[in-house]
Amino acid sequence: MAGELTDFEEFVRANLPGLLRYGHALTGNPHDAADLVQTVLEKIGSRWTHVQRKTGDPLAYIRRSMANAHISRWRRTRRENLVADVPDGRVVSPADPFEHEPLWQALRELPPRQRAVIVLRYYDGLSELEIAQALGISQGTVKSQASKAITSLRGKITGGREVG
Repeated sequence: MAGELTDFEEFVRANLPGLLRYGHALTGNPHDAADLVQTVLEKIGSRWTHVQRKTGDPLAYIRRSMANAHISRWRRTRRENLVADVPDGRVVSPADPFEHEPLWQALRELPPRQRAVIVLRYYDGLSELEIAQALGISQGTVKSQASKAITSLRGKITGGREVG
């Protein structure tokens, strides 16, 4: 058991920066990304030997788990959350290093499902079939969501002007 824990610790140490970047691309901000990575790694850590043995590629399995967890969370929380009182004061958080990057701004503004499709396709390199399976949607939905997202990103980045 101690050897398995060491293997998992080494895996996390080596892959954590990439997982955080991937989570940031999925969620749109570094704080939710860190929460997402932590939640998924907690679940995977208790089943590490099984994940290694059965998946063949633990990193791909973890990324798919992150996408699924993000979509599940989005589905649970997409309804309005009404509060009794307006919060007092303003919370100041550290600046996001990607805040002023046009692509990150445009990606952050996409609806969660479109963002997940784009991240899984272009960041993770999954096929339409793999994305459909990971998100529990049809291939047609993957295609339409990707098309809408690309059109939206293109419009936001170019400011609506034609590109050569």
